[in-house]
This record gives sequence, structure tokens and C-alpha cells, in this order.
Amino acid sequence: MIEVMDTPVTTSAEPVAMDDDAYTIQPDHALVGGLAYPDESLIPAHQSHAPRSEQLRALRTELMLRRDTTDRADVVTLLSPGSGEGRSQLAAELAISFAQLGRPTLLLDADMRHPRQHVLFGIDNRRGLSQMLAEGQPPRLYPVSGVPQLLLLPAGTPPSNALELLSGPAFENALKQWRQDYDFIVIDTPALDSYADGLAVINLARRGLVLTRAQHTRYHDTRQMMRRLAATRAQILGSVINHF
Repeated sequence: MIEVMDTPVTTSAEPVAMDDDAYTIQPDHALVGGLAYPDESLIPAHQSHAPRSEQLRALRTELMLRRDTTDRADVVTLLSPGSGEGRSQLAAELAISFAQLGRPTLLLDADMRHPRQHVLFGIDNRRGLSQMLAEGQPPRLYPVSGVPQLLLLPAGTPPSNALELLSGPAFENALKQWRQDYDFIVIDTPALDSYADGLAVINLARRGLVLTRAQHTRYHDTRQMMRRLAATRAQILGSVINHF
């Protein structure tokens, strides 16, 4: 179960404890790989009437109501203090939920430390975001079976300079292009208690969703995360407590 907090969280606020369908969009500047197949654990892709699917739709609605513009893509960066909190799972399910509106959606795995999206969708991770940023290769995007408006860009082979790549002009320019290509962009990031990558991402993406896990995430870690986010230009749209 996921629990959505009712009000947006500002970075200065006290933290809260807590059949293969044909793909319809193909950006001219990208390569399209083989089909990605969502894991059975990604409930919205397989069970549209399940309670978790309803919870994801409620979260999707909350985020859309808090959207501050209609003339560019809605970018949501998933952030959490540590590992094992369900960040990658929620990013994947949220991207699926957005795409089910019939709107072009990009799921971006910017966790180049311990990437998970390629595992959740059963695709090759040898060519992805890291190769695009480091070598200037065109991105290889994967259409998702059963979710025809969703494309996935995996993290790629973990580089030695992930933070530098995410802080550089290539990533900033890519985000600008993706804002023109998609209505929704969901970004997965590494744990903030170990890496600063998520700060670099949200400083460019500007909008984030904070995730904690019930009876797992420590209050101190959440507080430290919010203090670090306060140094960015980010708008924190709200927080989610994962119960599993």
C-alpha cells in the first residue's frame, strides 16, 4: 500500500515521518530497442482494478493537480533517503499509470549506481543513459509491452563519473529535448544518503516526489534529505509512505 500525504512538502518544511501493442511515438533523435516486458510485480501493468493500481491513479491525480504549467512536460523525480524503500518500483508504476492516460511518457533510469529499471522490465542494460551522456550515443529507448505510450531509457553500464555526467550540459540539453517529446517524464534516482546524484537531477528537473518506507526509513535520514534538498531549486510536490 502507498499513502499519499495531502499537502505538498517544501524543502524548508519539517519532514514527515513516515499482446504486444505497437508503440505510437518514436522520437527522430533516438533509437528504438526491442520490447520491454513489465515484471509481474508492476501491478498497474497487469491488474488495472487492483487496490495498488487505484492508489497509483490517486497519486497520479494528485501530481497532475499540482502541476504548475500546461505548456511543457510534467517531470517528476523520485527521491528517497536510502535503499530498500521501493523507489524504483514506484517510479516504474507511476510511469505506467501516466502512460495509461494515453499520453507519451518517458521512464528514465538515472540511477547509474545500482540501476533497477532494466531488471523490472527485462531488457539489456549495456546501452543506456550513461553511454548517451559519456559517448554522445543516441539514446536507445524501449517500448513497453501492453503500455503503448511508454518508453523506457535504462541507466546503462554504471560509469565511474555518474555525478559529473548528471551535472553536465549533455544531461541538461537532453532534458530540454525530452520536455518537447513527452507529456510526462518520471525519473528514478539513487539513494540520497549515499550519493548526490539525485540532487543534480532534481536541480534540473525542478519537481520531485519524496518517498519513505514505513518502519524502515529513519526520521534522521528523512530530515537530512530534506535539508539537502533545500539547497536546490526543487519544488517538492509531496511525500509518499510505502507500506510493504
